[in-house]
Amino acid sequence: MKYTTFGKTGLRVSRIALGGYPFSGVNKANGWDPYSADGRATAIRTIHAALDAGINYIDTAPSYGKGHSESIIGDALQDRRGSCYLATKVGWKGLDKESVIKSVEDSLIRLKTDYVDVIQFHGGIYYREDTQHIIQDGLLEALESLRSQGKVRWLGITTEEPFSILDLLETGYFSVVQPCYNIIYQTAATHLLKQTAEKNIGVAVMRPMTSGIFQRILEYLEPQLQTSTDIYALCMKFLLADSRVHVLNIGMRWPEEVDRNARLLEAFTPVFDMADLPRLTARIYQTDDERKGIQ
Repeated sequence: MKYTTFGKTGLRVSRIALGGYPFSGVNKANGWDPYSADGRATAIRTIHAALDAGINYIDTAPSYGKGHSESIIGDALQDRRGSCYLATKVGWKGLDKESVIKSVEDSLIRLKTDYVDVIQFHGGIYYREDTQHIIQDGLLEALESLRSQGKVRWLGITTEEPFSILDLLETGYFSVVQPCYNIIYQTAATHLLKQTAEKNIGVAVMRPMTSGIFQRILEYLEPQLQTSTDIYALCMKFLLADSRVHVLNIGMRWPEEVDRNARLLEAFTPVFDMADLPRLTARIYQTDDERKGIQ
């Protein structure tokens, strides 16, 4: 397993993490039902397989199956809590300070632990009024209170639209950010990842494999690429090659998925930093000239 330092948290984390959404999402086409007895038992085996492989970061949320994902992880970690760093989330829409505290404390009960390493505001797009609500209406104060009690160690925030949390990161409260960033959704590269690098904020990306969206696009447009190219591996390589990304939150249902991801990680060594990828037409032209030695 390969590890890296998770920004200013100082945590030494595995480059791939176990994402907890599949422990709440039914996928009948692939025979997956974590609400069945067999499905739950398989999920627990998968968690143990991840820990055995050296994966030491697990990410979940209370909204994943109304706590179902957290409860599975809690069962699996009863005797192995010290083997990993644990991250969960808390909502903010329509919540006040007291309800934020209660949500986190309920998560701790389901996770069967007295603390989580990272607590993250769980959100998609943050509008101005949302940012003001989090800062001014006691929600940040709630997380700070939980941190002072030792129930959480680091504060984080998740987002589907990276630009919308730039102001929140400027508050200085957040040590971890979980943006949507992958080979087909790269907006974070134009602003957010520059800020996280400057502030030494830990980055654990969501949807690293595009949640299957890239594969579905190819199915409609270029189906032959699905057989000639390992699209899954390509998505992973893109993120592993970006020096600003610390962790890939990958949903894994079966132990064999853990093994596959661990092998892909071990086999890949970047030869180019995607942080340096030209992202404007003028820069593409300029680098074309530079690579050909043209002044």
